[in-house]
Amino acid sequence: MRSRIAEIEELISKADILRDQQKYRALMKERARLSEVIETFDETQRIAFSIHETEALVEDGQDDELKELAEQELLQLRSRSLVLEERLKSLLMPRDPFADKAVIMEIRAGTGGEEAALFAADLYRMYTRYADGHGWNLEVMNMNETELGGIKEIIFSISGGAAYERLRYESGVHRVQRVPATENSGRIHTSAVTVAVLPEMEETEIEIKPEDLRIDVMRSSGPGGQSVNTTDSAVRITHLPTGIVVHCQDEKSQIKNKAKAMRILRARLFEIEDEKRQAERSAERRSQVGTGDRSERIRTYNFPQNRLTDHRIDLTLYKLDLIMEGELDELLEALVAWGKQQTFESGGREMA
Repeated sequence: MRSRIAEIEELISKADILRDQQKYRALMKERARLSEVIETFDETQRIAFSIHETEALVEDGQDDELKELAEQELLQLRSRSLVLEERLKSLLMPRDPFADKAVIMEIRAGTGGEEAALFAADLYRMYTRYADGHGWNLEVMNMNETELGGIKEIIFSISGGAAYERLRYESGVHRVQRVPATENSGRIHTSAVTVAVLPEMEETEIEIKPEDLRIDVMRSSGPGGQSVNTTDSAVRITHLPTGIVVHCQDEKSQIKNKAKAMRILRARLFEIEDEKRQAERSAERRSQVGTGDRSERIRTYNFPQNRLTDHRIDLTLYKLDLIMEGELDELLEALVAWGKQQTFESGGREMA
């Protein structure tokens, strides 16, 4: 890895690489990943040396006070060593080839009427806060709001380092238990929202034939069907072979709406291909890591108890208020580690 970093340093110093921005970015990402592995490894070596020295002080034991201090330090060093070893193992595991891809996320209100739509809006806000905190770019592609400020459906993209790796496990049914703002009796209601996370595919990665598309244009409309645009800027694309329909109206430009609709269509076509590949894998493998199916209940948000439970990894956190403000790192890192562990235990086969 050190040799490869030296090789990359030499490559990126050449003028022809700087002219090829795509290749330059790929090399920079590779260098960053390798550097993280090496830095972690070097720190494990330093800690191992410190442990060896501290053990010698404990064994010497001539000064009781010094021995007690050395024993305390030894506990801290061993604890740090275990953390570093786990991190190093995680860094060395096979990485999802789509890890750094941008994602297209779809949030749809499910059972629960207006309360489900309000929670869909809360989830969108949660992901927005998380993206902002990581310096990621978020772009709304299509949104269907309710008159009370809820969201029936929203489609948006998020791009940034390891976006797909961190957000991929959000696909599924998110169940909420809380007292709705419209409820006077104080009864707790249960509603559900579905989330889908798809890696955004480039034009060269998914082939779409022009003859397979039917493209319709129309005027945009707002909540309750009110017209919000006097020009035919909204676009609906139907993929005839699969029957997939994508509608975009957020932009005032028909061309921009069509471009967004095509991005969504490519992601959904990839999802179909990926589902076919998953179906070919063993049932045991799918049960280990989950299918990523948006109909699978993955999480419960219990507001009265300030509790979030992720049912796949049996993780419960009593800080739902902070999570809804975008503090998702602890939860998402646990899910990423879990996914990598499943891959490691299955012999490094492709991640689900």
